[in-house]
Amino acid sequence: MKKIILIITFVFLYSCKTQKTATSSTEEKSIVIVNPNEVESVIKNRAYDLGSRLLESCNTSRFKPFSSDEATDKVIQNITPQKLSETCKKINFRNGKFISIDLIEIKHDEINEQYIFKYNINYEKKYFKRELTVFVNADNKVSAMSTKEVKPKPM
Repeated sequence: MKKIILIITFVFLYSCKTQKTATSSTEEKSIVIVNPNEVESVIKNRAYDLGSRLLESCNTSRFKPFSSDEATDKVIQNITPQKLSETCKKINFRNGKFISIDLIEIKHDEINEQYIFKYNINYEKKYFKRELTVFVNADNKVSAMSTKEVKPKPM
């Protein structure tokens, strides 16, 4: 009798399992891949210029801080010469000198009204692949920047 009650309890608890919410699917649909020709050149140039300026500072060890017209206050506060120097040391040791960036794709977040630019970063050493992501908001200011190492795809 105890076994039957225990089994019924487990079946009841398993049937009460929660299900996924529908909000995650609407968030995914809010980000759309955009053709580069459809994006204004001012926005594309802002993302490219600030991204390459940030990476070029690793080669020259001189960083011209972003102005309030170019980036949001949060970005200006987060990109300090000390943090940048620390990050550049790691990246330069592993990847060598920065050469250029190539646009991979542009996404548009319709909810936040911002563009997400993804660039492939070219370095001297080709052992490790890195990507730069630049977020440009509706005010044509860079709202975030990040770089990450991309794992090689299996053959």
